[in-house]
Amino acid sequence: MQDQGTSSIAASSLPSSSERSSSSALHVEVKEGMESDDEIRRVPEMGGEAAGPVVSATGPVQPSSGGQRRRGRSPADKENKRLKRLLRNRVSAQQARERKKAYLIDLEARVKELETKNAELEERLSTMQNENQMLRQILKNTTAGSQEGRK
Repeated sequence: MQDQGTSSIAASSLPSSSERSSSSALHVEVKEGMESDDEIRRVPEMGGEAAGPVVSATGPVQPSSGGQRRRGRSPADKENKRLKRLLRNRVSAQQARERKKAYLIDLEARVKELETKNAELEERLSTMQNENQMLRQILKNTTAGSQEGRK
């Protein structure tokens, strides 16, 4: 008799198939740079009923009377979510502008460095071309003089 009582207690503590599917369908989303209460959002599967209270960005929301979940958000929640999204977007855009500015400053410094190196190499090339031309002239003069001495 006790075996039957303990098995019924164990069976009642196990989630039903609909509860298992809704709890396994919870999606955990972690965003970088978010505040602690905004770091994890749980999104239950549509149509199934959540096993516990639903946690939103503004705090825990208890199921409404009658055992049904609250559908939709209040206008204040929607506005709050919109403002948070706009703020995140604004911060992200500012960070992108700062990264672009740093990248351009780095590129400009590299251009200046390469232009300096190019000028040095062009000067060295010119010097070597002059030296090569003088050596060819000397070689030409010495070979012409040695050929005259043999005749």
